[in-house]
Amino acid sequence: MTRLAEHKAPWLRPLYRAEQVRELDRRTIAAGFEGFALMQCAAAAAWQDLRARWPAVQSLTVLCGGGNNGGDGHVLAALAAAEGVAVQRILLKPVEELSGDARLAADMAAAAGVGSTAWRPGLSLKGELIVDALLGTGLGGEVRGDIREAIEAVNASGLPVLAIDIPSGLHADTGAVLGVAIRATRTVTFIGDKLGLYTGAASAHVGELAFRALEVNAEAEGDLVPAARLLDAGLIAAWLPPRPRDVHKGDCGHALVLGGAPGFGGAALLAAEACARLGAGKVSLATAPEHVTASLVRRPEVMVHGVRGAGDLGMLPGHADVLVVGPGLGQGSWGQGMLQAALSASRPLIMDADALNLLASHFSGGRRDDWILTPHPGEAARLLGCSAREVEADRPAAALALQRRFGGVVVLKGAGSLVAGPEGLAVCPYGNPGMASGGMGDALSGILGALLAQGISLEPAARLGVLVHALAADMAASRGGERGLLAGDLASCARILVNPTMGEDDATATR
Repeated sequence: MTRLAEHKAPWLRPLYRAEQVRELDRRTIAAGFEGFALMQCAAAAAWQDLRARWPAVQSLTVLCGGGNNGGDGHVLAALAAAEGVAVQRILLKPVEELSGDARLAADMAAAAGVGSTAWRPGLSLKGELIVDALLGTGLGGEVRGDIREAIEAVNASGLPVLAIDIPSGLHADTGAVLGVAIRATRTVTFIGDKLGLYTGAASAHVGELAFRALEVNAEAEGDLVPAARLLDAGLIAAWLPPRPRDVHKGDCGHALVLGGAPGFGGAALLAAEACARLGAGKVSLATAPEHVTASLVRRPEVMVHGVRGAGDLGMLPGHADVLVVGPGLGQGSWGQGMLQAALSASRPLIMDADALNLLASHFSGGRRDDWILTPHPGEAARLLGCSAREVEADRPAAALALQRRFGGVVVLKGAGSLVAGPEGLAVCPYGNPGMASGGMGDALSGILGALLAQGISLEPAARLGVLVHALAADMAASRGGERGLLAGDLASCARILVNPTMGEDDATATR
């Protein structure tokens, strides 16, 4: 089959944990960039972003907490007032209790003629737009007291919100909500981009996201290893170059889908079709005999085999380059036999759905370097022996724990899907709520199988597959909306994504 692993992936944006970004702050200040000057730069960047996004705004409500994030808010209030914008500045901590740069910032706002009001329940928020400068990245525990009340009031206001650095109440490392969090329209973050802005509940709280480095080059600090990398659409062209003109199906790999226990045929058909659409040279499907006719009608190009049990597989697993096991597998004797055959076949594996549930319940202790596991949070919890709530509370930690325990590459699905492999963690910033429908994971498993079959190595295939899957869902949603988006809609969109062209008549530009 074609070997594509020599193609280098593009540079991917680094993501950091909160403590790493605070260390970048400390180093920047130690290098001679005065702390209050850095605060002014951050506030100026936020103000410029606000002006570009909402150019007609004439009044603001700025909520300022007690730390440096609040200081950013005070400076922004001063900048807004200097341009004639009416500012309501609400304090969650009295000025006399502030210290350091935050106190300098509050004094700057006062000197600019910006009044202040102490927060109290029921206080009217008067601006056309709210600026959230309540809490920064140092938050570790649940939000309580006045801050919680203020956040709830902001969310209930119905007004657009600009969050400075991070929506208050959102965990900067995990994307989890710590009790309650601002639902921002837009977030401007600084210095180092934060992992927690891209996964879990973050998608419902961050809104539009802008990153401003403030001339700090985080990657120049070689000892600060990024916590993750952000997947980028440029991976597609990097890992799927144009095919040689003399390629044949044998060069493009053979994928075998094992799934579709009696009564559960749809999932396996979705996986097989996605696998074929993503360019595998040959796709076979081993499924319960009762699903053969449906497969032939839906996708006759797939070589379907009706199997009553693992004994009917014969040499089929050994003839494939990669096995996709799990879609519609079931947890009964049929599914157990299929999984046992797959595990014994000495072939790279994509493990999804009931293959993961069986791995947790009947094949625990397995570890391999040649498989991709694709759990959703519930399946991840069963594999880790914890609750789905615990998985969602720290998705990055859960993904890394799964990879350490089971080896290979782990895809933790959900909003901001995570890919954990030997090279570290990657985060997918694409996808949409329309993907909350049955069969989406089956389509992903087929996409991954096709990429492995075509010769892409394990970790790049997992990253690329997650990326293509999410972008295909976004393309499908742009055409028909999120509600009613079906897994079967993705295969045709994914095919377009992996076949970019320079021009309609230029066949050599296709992948």
